[in-house]
Order: sequence, then structure tokens, then C-alpha cells
Amino acid sequence: MAVAGRMAAGDSTHSGLFDMPERTPLLLIPGLLCDAALWRHQAENLRDVADVRIVDRHTRFRTISEIAEAVLSDAPERFALAGLSMGGYIAMEMALTRPERVERLALLDTSARVDPPAQLCRRMDLIDLARRGKLEEVARSLIPILVHPRRFEDGRLTAAIIDMAARVGVDGFIRQQQAIMSRPFQVPNLHRIKCPTCVVVGREDILTPPECAMELVSGIAGSKLVMIEDCGHLSTMESPENVTAALREWLVR
Repeated sequence: MAVAGRMAAGDSTHSGLFDMPERTPLLLIPGLLCDAALWRHQAENLRDVADVRIVDRHTRFRTISEIAEAVLSDAPERFALAGLSMGGYIAMEMALTRPERVERLALLDTSARVDPPAQLCRRMDLIDLARRGKLEEVARSLIPILVHPRRFEDGRLTAAIIDMAARVGVDGFIRQQQAIMSRPFQVPNLHRIKCPTCVVVGREDILTPPECAMELVSGIAGSKLVMIEDCGHLSTMESPENVTAALREWLVR
């Protein structure tokens, strides 16, 4: 692993006294209809304390467990792990099935619960819309529940969301929805997570509201809640500096 600040190999004057500590491998898992752009600010600004790797397996399988296994197969032996929304479902699965490999865990704008019937129906409607070639319409219809109302007219943010959706594509979106709809109910299992855990949520997140975050904190001993003010569901993009600061503190504490 390349380490920032380390002297060149073979330098006869190198005594080892000034080695920088190894950076923690940090896996970042995007959510539904999202890709690496979701984590752009965090990836760019945490590299001094973490070896940042953004997962791209979250669109390729039809169950959360399959995605988790695929991510684990590519991951270092030990790593820090953060996931937002659907990424949080995957991160929880990884932390519960392979706890010896997850050094620390961050769960952003996510939930340990499963969808109520009305939400399952809504997901099926969106799948149908996507199959009819209207993925952009799907993305636009989700914006009011993904971001704070103050940002509905933020053209740069909404364009970034729509662009991510286009890159995920119809097939990836359908696989993601299938995985989400079949995800396990994790509330009874939260007590099994023992690693240092940070739970982040936007104060105005209406998709996975603060109550979901507080349930995670109640279930995971020693976990810390970070509430991001004036922020909706896509906290890493809506309030990137605040989220990055929270993750930095979680990584180095």
C-alpha cells in the first residue's frame, strides 16, 4: 500500500523515524441510483487519514447478502466501512456477517428496518417506469424526498443526481431495488455490532428520518449520533463539509 509521506524505498538515509502511520483502508458504499460522485468530497478530503476506496459492486446483484459478499471479496483484510442509505444496508450486513474484518463502521441516512407495504408498492411502480425507458423521470421524481426543500432548485445538485442515475442505468437500478426490497430486518441484530460506529443523518431526511438513526444508536453500544442541520437524505452531497468532518473525527478518534 502506498503511504503518503513515506520516503522512497531503498533510500540509504531512511531511518524509519519519520514514517507516516499506515492509513486505514476506508470503503465507501453508495446508495440507490448513486455512484462514486455521492462521496466525491469525502474521497478528496479524507485521503490524508484513509486509503479511500469507493465500492462499485452495489448495482450488480439482486440481494444485499450477494453485494456484501462481493464487496468483501475485493476488500482488504481489515478496513473502515461507511455506507449511505442502501449502502448502509450493505455495510450493516458486512459488519454483522464478518465483524472481524470491519474495524469501524459509519451508517449514513439509513435504517435497520424493512419497507412497509406502501413503500414496496412505490418501488414496484418506479421499476415499471424505468423499464418503460423513463429512468430520468424516476430520478427527478425522487429529488423531493432525497434533498432538503431549500435545494430543490439547486441545478448543480439536481443535475449531479440525475447524472448518477444515468450512469447506474435501468438494469442496475432494477437490481438495486430488488436487493433493497428483500433486505433483512436488522433491528434485533444491532447489538452484535461492537466496532466504533458513527451514525449520521440529515435533520430533514424524510426517507430515513432521524428516528431511524436514533434506533441504530440505541441498538449499537457506544455508537455516536451526528445530526446534520438543514439537510435531507443525501447528506454527503448536501452538506459535504459537515459530513466529511464527522467522518474524519470517527476515523481518527
